[in-house]
This record gives sequence, C-alpha cells and structure tokens, in this order.
Amino acid sequence: MTMWVPAEQDPRTQNAPVDELEVIREYLTNYRLTLGLKCEGLDPEQLARRSVPPSTMSLLGLVRHMARVEHNWFHRCLQGHGDVPRLFWTADDHDVDFNEATGDPVVIEDAFARWREQIAAADAWLDGRPDPGTVIRTPWGDDVSVRDILIHMIEEYARHCGHADLLRECIDGRTGQ
Repeated sequence: MTMWVPAEQDPRTQNAPVDELEVIREYLTNYRLTLGLKCEGLDPEQLARRSVPPSTMSLLGLVRHMARVEHNWFHRCLQGHGDVPRLFWTADDHDVDFNEATGDPVVIEDAFARWREQIAAADAWLDGRPDPGTVIRTPWGDDVSVRDILIHMIEEYARHCGHADLLRECIDGRTGQ
C-alpha cells in the first residue's frame, strides 16, 4: 500500500526560499512533517512496535528521540539553558527515549505533546532570524555555529525519517512520502 499525499493536501512546503536561513528552515520543517506523516493513523501498539531485536527502535521512540534532540540543541544549546535536565535521558539510561516508548496512550500523548512543544519553541527562536554564522559554546564546552547545529538537525531528521520509512512499511506495508 502506497502512502502518497496529493500535492494540494501535502502539509510540507514546496516553496523556493531565497536566503540561507529560509532554506534550512524549510528542510527542517519538511522533515518534521514527514516524521509526523509516518506516524499518522496508527494505534498505540503499532506506534510502540519495536523493529528487529535487539533494537528498541519504534516510531514512538523516534518521536521521543526527536523531542529530546530538539530540546537539547535548541533549548539547551542555542538558547543557553544547558543547566536544565535533558528530555527522555538519565545518567543511568541514555536511551530512555526508546526504552520507555510503550503503547500506553498517556506515554504516546506525552511524547507527541513534548515533540510539538519543542518544535514550537525552536521555531519561535528561529523567528528571531539568528545569524547562521554565530558561534555558541555548548554545555559540554564545544564551540559550534548556529549553521552547524541547524544542519545537524536536518541530518538527525533525515536519518530517522529513513528509519521511520522502514518501520512504517513493516507495520502496515505503507511506503512513500
């Protein structure tokens, strides 16, 4: 079964942005929307279904992971809140995002709410039109440009949207966008 969305119903933008920040934002937005599309129409068990053992990867785990990634890079690094605890991470379990991704409706609702919340906060920060060349210091002491972080975010989503493609196909045979 193919999962194609007619162009007029596709929430992903198809504009031709002109400046660097607009291009980066469009790619980031489209990958975020793609991950959401891969999760649409699935029940709690399907969202939490693991891939091939011993992997703990699931679509729900990917949503939780990307909430964590958004929070880490935008809130903790770019907005300078490195002292706040990480989402879905503990010193004892660095993979809480995947390990605790269960089919419990409360867990699912929380995961999607946190992911959307982190995206909204990141987008609000990006609305300030930061200079991509600005260099910041991460909480762990590395100097990195805003551009590098934004490209890393695209890289994270691209990698995990590929995982989401395969996970979704294993769940119900759907492929496509």
